[in-house]
Amino acid sequence: MIEFGHLSHVGLRRDLNEDTYYGDAELGLWLVADGMGGHDSGEVASALARDTVVREVRAGKSLAEAIRKANEEIIRQSGLRDDAMPMGTTIVAVKVAPNGRFELAWVGDSRAYLWNGSLQQVSSDHSYVQELIDQGQLTPEQARLHPYRNVVTKALGVTEPDKLSIETVAGELRPGMSLLLCSDGLTEEVDDGMIAKAMAQQDISAQECVDHLVAAALDGGGSDNITVVLVRRS
Repeated sequence: MIEFGHLSHVGLRRDLNEDTYYGDAELGLWLVADGMGGHDSGEVASALARDTVVREVRAGKSLAEAIRKANEEIIRQSGLRDDAMPMGTTIVAVKVAPNGRFELAWVGDSRAYLWNGSLQQVSSDHSYVQELIDQGQLTPEQARLHPYRNVVTKALGVTEPDKLSIETVAGELRPGMSLLLCSDGLTEEVDDGMIAKAMAQQDISAQECVDHLVAAALDGGGSDNITVVLVRRS
C-alpha cells in the first residue's frame, strides 16, 4: 500500500510560487518541478513540465522519455510567448510499479531521498557547487553557504534537446521505505540530519511528516518556494 503526503509553500521572501508538484497513487507517479525565469515564466515552465510528463507517462512512455518531451515542449512554448522571456524548470520524478519497483529521473537540483532506516540522497544535483564537490574543491558543508549554490547546470527549457542528459536510477520501494522528492527551498534551509529525523518518525502520517519539513524550512528562513512530496510504502 502506498501512502503519500504533499505540500507547496511560497516561502517567506517570494511573491510567487514557481514550484509545482503532482501525485497519483493509481498512476504510480509523483514529481516536483522548480521553475525559474522572469515574470511568471518559472510558474509556466514548471506547470508545462508537470502536465507533459503526466500526459506522456499515461501514454506509456518512460520517465526519461516523458521528461525529454517536456523539455522540447517548454522550448517550443518559450518561442511562442510575446515577451520571449526564457523560462526553465528543474524536475525530479518517480514512477512506482505495483510490485514496488521504481524508476527515478531528474534534471537540475530538485532532489530525491530514500529512507530505509537511514537517509540516502538518491539524486545528484546538476549544479555548479556539486561540480566543485565532485572535483574535491568544496565540502558539502561549504557548498551550503557558497554564493553560487543556486546555480544549476541543467534545466528543462534552457538545455538544448540534443545536449539534455537525464539521469535515472532504478530500485525497489519495499514496505517501511519512503521516497522524498523536494525543491531546493527545503534543502536550502533544512539539512540532511533534520530530514532524516523527520522521516524516521514512522508513527506519524506521510502528510504530517511533510508538514513538519515545510515548517522547518520556514523556521529556517523560508528564502525560496518550498515543495515536498513524500511517498511511503507500508
